[in-house]
Amino acid sequence: MSTDLHSAVEQVDARGPRFAAWITTAVLVVVLLLSSFSIVAAAVLLAAQAVVFAIGAAFGPRRSPYGRLFGLFLAPRLSPTSEREPTPPLRFAQLVGFLFAAAGVIGFAAGLPTLGAVATGFALFAAFLNAAFALCLGCQIYPLVARARSHAART
Repeated sequence: MSTDLHSAVEQVDARGPRFAAWITTAVLVVVLLLSSFSIVAAAVLLAAQAVVFAIGAAFGPRRSPYGRLFGLFLAPRLSPTSEREPTPPLRFAQLVGFLFAAAGVIGFAAGLPTLGAVATGFALFAAFLNAAFALCLGCQIYPLVARARSHAART
């Protein structure tokens, strides 16, 4: 039995989350563009992206809609991966994305387009950093949250 902590944790091809981040980036750019013309259309598209985030947070990156697209259409055409990522930080990042998307939907739906645009902008910033630079902000925050949860559970 291995003593490596990551061997017990589900891992995914690191290219999958970056693929998902590119799609998310495009969707969020469209949301912001739509918000200039139709707040309702922006809210609907952002709500759809919120569902994608929720699925990723609940079921993991492989089972998310964008993860499935990667697994079905791209992964079989790529060489085997040399880089894998653990799924818990990715799931946490999807939860954070969901929270920002939900805040954006609420803003757009409540007639507060500035709130909707700012929340969407934060999600877009995080998605773009992941897509372009492989920097997952939620994944960077995850160890701090996990440590705090562990500490709270002990007290």
